[in-house]
Amino acid sequence: MCPSKQRRAAIDVALSTLNNRERCCAEMRVWLAERHYSEVEVEEAMAELVGSGAIDDERYARLFAEDKRELSGWGAERIRLSLVERGIDGETAERAGGTGGGYAAELERAIGLLERRGEGLDDDSSRARALGFLTRRGYEFELAHAAISATENGQPQHRYFAG
Repeated sequence: MCPSKQRRAAIDVALSTLNNRERCCAEMRVWLAERHYSEVEVEEAMAELVGSGAIDDERYARLFAEDKRELSGWGAERIRLSLVERGIDGETAERAGGTGGGYAAELERAIGLLERRGEGLDDDSSRARALGFLTRRGYEFELAHAAISATENGQPQHRYFAG
């Protein structure tokens, strides 16, 4: 197959897989290389895919963060680290990870996770497990502690969001 036909084939197969799921540039480069396209073909295809907007790392990062935040209950730090692991640059990952609506929204999500978890916070051991649970999901220590305190005290969530 001539070089331009190979490049067109790489673009077509990339577009086909993008119909199934969003990918970032780094993931698409690996995906195409695994399908035995040359480095030149991959780079030419990537230039066209990025230039046309078919691949957009900013969009990918934003959608990934929204999904992980809402569907998996991840905190800002876990989202940021996962994006960087997927090949998103640090600045883009930081913006996308953010706190998704600010401190109050992140605190509300953390409280919701604890409530859905359904484990009591009756003693130091259960509070320590809850703290570990939230920090593993990417919530900062201070925010996780505030969520535990709010849940433990059984106070309405909106009291923590003033200001």
